[in-house]
Amino acid sequence: MAVLKVKFTKIERDKLAQILWILNWVSVVTGVILFSLGLFLKIEIKKRSEVMAKGEINSVPNMLISVGVIACIINFLGGKICYDCSDTNKFSRWRLVLLPYIVCTFCFTFCILVGAVMCYTMRNELEESLYLGLRDAIKFYKDTDIPGRCFLKKTIDLLQIGFQCCGNNGFRDWFEIQWISVRYLNMASTEVLDRLKSNVDGKFLVDGVPFSCCNPNSPRPCIQYDLTNNSAHYNYDFLMEELNLWMKGCRQALLDYYTDIMRSIGLTVLIIWLFELSVLIGVRYLQTAMRNVLLLGDPECESDGWLLENSFVETAKYNFNIIKNLGKANQISTISEMNDPNMDVQTANYGLDNVPAKSLPTASQT
Repeated sequence: MAVLKVKFTKIERDKLAQILWILNWVSVVTGVILFSLGLFLKIEIKKRSEVMAKGEINSVPNMLISVGVIACIINFLGGKICYDCSDTNKFSRWRLVLLPYIVCTFCFTFCILVGAVMCYTMRNELEESLYLGLRDAIKFYKDTDIPGRCFLKKTIDLLQIGFQCCGNNGFRDWFEIQWISVRYLNMASTEVLDRLKSNVDGKFLVDGVPFSCCNPNSPRPCIQYDLTNNSAHYNYDFLMEELNLWMKGCRQALLDYYTDIMRSIGLTVLIIWLFELSVLIGVRYLQTAMRNVLLLGDPECESDGWLLENSFVETAKYNFNIIKNLGKANQISTISEMNDPNMDVQTANYGLDNVPAKSLPTASQT
């Protein structure tokens, strides 16, 4: 029994074809939107690639870019097909192409849904990439004289100022690394030498942060050094005083920034998926209705259209059997060969034409 069967008149079929022709051209525009969203996301990730570890974070923008290009191509072809479906004679040219086109469109529509889901499931990969990338970038903050790393100080400073953050997880991350270059340390100072010797790895560690961590909204001058030493500052308590630094870590700040972008893109892609799904359903109705017109042989008659010719269970079983038996058509079973009556049939070799020679009459002896 057909699923969601609908009866169409000649006028209704023509209107459906015209509407689908317009919707396919709108779908070309949605394809451009998908491409633009993927390109925008790729550029945003590229801007902060210095503080991101290499991973699968580019899979989402690459997916959206690919789906957008495919959408433009498929929907451009779909517009031509739907326009010709208003004429029965023109439809006959697309009759064999329309079903494969619907299958390809279904796969493409499914890819859009996958892209929307990926936008909401990318957070964990992005968080790990930011954690590893920021950790390495902060370590190289002091290496302003080393090629390939000299730009990281500027990158980190602009990042902390722009996103109002400090460190990877927080400002205490700067306590664990040497972020002051050796060239700016007075090696003749006893305090500097004692601090270097007190560290197992020979690093110059301080309870201070770079200037970019300072919050300009603080009423008091920025305190960058001796943050945990109450006696180093007047009227200051490390445990009670509200620090004049950005309290949020840059990993969380960037994660929130990209999460908001991904949610907006995911919602847009999900709306596009619903639109493409409605177009696909309309094309399926048009294809089945026009096919039944050809079977009836009367272009002016009413015809039935449906989503599935059989029930969901029967369709699933049919497709499962096709997948299960896929590739078996070219395989020849040994048992079948033994039982095949057409195998090993003895044939007589009569000659070139395989025609038995006629017996010649023998001459009688007199």
